[in-house]
Amino acid sequence: MMRVLTLLVAAAALTACAGQPYEPLPVSPHQWQQRQERIQRQEAERLQRCEAMDKQSERYARECPRTGGAQ
Repeated sequence: MMRVLTLLVAAAALTACAGQPYEPLPVSPHQWQQRQERIQRQEAERLQRCEAMDKQSERYARECPRTGGAQ
């Protein structure tokens, strides 16, 4: 019984980690620059979406907590 429980807990922990895709760290300066530009572009898109959302909606509270100062 203990083995089954251990296996279930291990399986649950592994599936929780599987939600995020693995992204290896860049190895060259060019790759680091591309990564930084991609992050900046994604953040700008997120801010633009937040500007267009209803500020009273649940989605705004969930997706835009960093907008407007303190996190």
